[in-house]
Formats: sequence, C-alpha cells, structure tokens
Amino acid sequence: MKSLILSIALCFTVIGFSQNDAKAKSLLDQVSKKVQSYDNIALDFKYVLHNEAENINQETRGDVVMQGDKYVLNILGITRIFDGKTLYTINPEDEEVTISKEDPNDENSITPSKMLSFYNDGYTYAMDIEQNIKGRKIQYVKLMPIDSNSEIQHVLLGIDPQTNHIYNLIEVGKNGTKTTLTVTEFETNETLSKAMFTFDKNKYKDFYINNLN
Repeated sequence: MKSLILSIALCFTVIGFSQNDAKAKSLLDQVSKKVQSYDNIALDFKYVLHNEAENINQETRGDVVMQGDKYVLNILGITRIFDGKTLYTINPEDEEVTISKEDPNDENSITPSKMLSFYNDGYTYAMDIEQNIKGRKIQYVKLMPIDSNSEIQHVLLGIDPQTNHIYNLIEVGKNGTKTTLTVTEFETNETLSKAMFTFDKNKYKDFYINNLN
C-alpha cells in the first residue's frame, strides 16, 4: 500500500532537482502549472507490480478524487478519506475503521501539498525517450534519487506534451521490482458532493473503530 501511495504522490509531484535539464524543467513546469490550475482532480488508474526474479506479477485498479487538502482514495478494497484534518481508513473485509492524523511529512502520503507542489529536494532529472503509445506521443523524464541509500534506482515519468497531463509513472527499485502506475481516466473540475470528503459514522455502526488520535 505504501509503495502504491508513494507512486500516486510521485505522479503529481514532479520533483525539484539540483542538476537541471532545461528541457525537462520546462516540461515539468508546464505540467505543474496545468495541475495547479484545477479546482479538483478525479482519476482512475491501473497499478502493476512486477519482479521477475521473485516471480511476482500483481495488477490492480483504483481511483482517487482530490480537492485542496482533501482526498478519497479507493484501492485494494480499502477506502482512505482525508477531510483536511483527519484520515479515515476503511477496511470492509475486516469491518474496521482506523482514525488517524495525516502526516504531511510522510513520504508515503498523497497529500495535495505533494501532488500539486512540484519542487522538492531528492532527485536529479533529465529528458528521456519519447514513445508512441496508442497514437499518443509520450515524453519521459527520468528521475534519479540523490540519496545513494534510496531503494529506488530510478523513476520514469511519462507526460503527454499535448495536454501536459501525466500518462504514467514507472518506478524501478534496486531489488528488481518495477511498479507501473498508468492513469486510465482523468477528469477535472467536477461537481462534487458536499459530503464527498466527510466520514459518515452511521454507515459503519457495526465496524470496529480504531482511533489512534
């Protein structure tokens, strides 16, 4: 789950870097400006984890809606609702709701400060290959972690230059694991319910409430 959430965060966090590639920086700036112009973002995604050496190949789908500091994420049967102050993690299989605080400094969180803020330390970057994918030209930017102890070998961020939207993210780990997050639906400025980011306890009367606050 943490790797998945980190990938979603990275998908909307084009990192700020010490070794600037001018063309890559210009493209990332355009993506940043475009993303920050939206009142809200709703997207569906496909997430694939592959490790040939360990014979692991997992695929799942999910969706997330984000507005300001709030979000609702559905993945692996679990729903995470953040109302701007409190995080509610709902697990129907275990009939449990965990209530906790969202840590804005947690590198695994998908807080909008990460999704919509495109300049944080930690990576160098450069333009990579351009690919034609289903009739779309996708330009990749390669992100390399500055920290030599990072578990990430590199990240490829695929961007559609025609829309300045992120198409996919490919994260390659030093252990040989490759995770790919592909955006399958991308909607913006939707009319959202006022209760979209509100946890309704009446829906979970029979659930165990694990309050960590």
